[in-house]
Amino acid sequence: MIFETHAHYEDKKFDLDRDELLTSMSLNGISPIVNVGSSIETTKKSIELAEKYDFIYAAVGVHPSDIECLSEDGMEWLRRQAEHPKAVAIGEIGLDYYWDKEEDVQEKQRYWFRRQLELAKDAGLPVIIHSRDAAEDTLSIMRNAYEMQITGVIHCFSYSAEIAQEYVKMGYYIGVGGVVTFKNAKKLKEVVEKIPLGKILLETDCPYMAPEPFRGKRNSSIYLTYVADKIAELKDVTRQEVIDVTRQNAYHMYRIEE
Repeated sequence: MIFETHAHYEDKKFDLDRDELLTSMSLNGISPIVNVGSSIETTKKSIELAEKYDFIYAAVGVHPSDIECLSEDGMEWLRRQAEHPKAVAIGEIGLDYYWDKEEDVQEKQRYWFRRQLELAKDAGLPVIIHSRDAAEDTLSIMRNAYEMQITGVIHCFSYSAEIAQEYVKMGYYIGVGGVVTFKNAKKLKEVVEKIPLGKILLETDCPYMAPEPFRGKRNSSIYLTYVADKIAELKDVTRQEVIDVTRQNAYHMYRIEE
């Protein structure tokens, strides 16, 4: 079975067939699934999905592009959600400078990123890190997180192999999804080649980032076999070895008993 480490099944793109799709996952070799919050509202929905389906777990957190929903009350609410028995991570949190170029907005992102890292430390949970066009600041903050003994994954990794190796040295995992199958994904393919399989997690970020040959369509965890096949090709191992090793990686990081 493939461990899906990052999905967004609360997304409205699944409204028409969510239950049908999720109940088919075990038949398609997918279990468990971590559904990841990106705002207060989607964190609520992620917890609800985790309560409804025994194979789904939740990550609770606020994405850098959604920090306007955060406040001291919001942080206290997240703290309570982190105590839920099926909450396995704080995320997705981090920095996204792609959309937000203004320094004052970026400073707010850094502030709430650090606050949510402190929450992860207090809750004893790993973190799921989103980072886009913010390589230097993210790495600097995560070096501090490492000193705080916070574990986690750099989700949807998009930087160089050298930066990936810096994270791996600190014990962080690298999240690899459908992008690795794209013809123009030279950087990510190099990352996969250079870091140990024991530091890779399989993820979709569905409904986004569908692999070839479904690029541009709605993604789902069922397509993770295409990601596993590409990693197997790049690492010169079997698909089953990729599935088995990344599954154990995920259980270890999320501290879930198999």
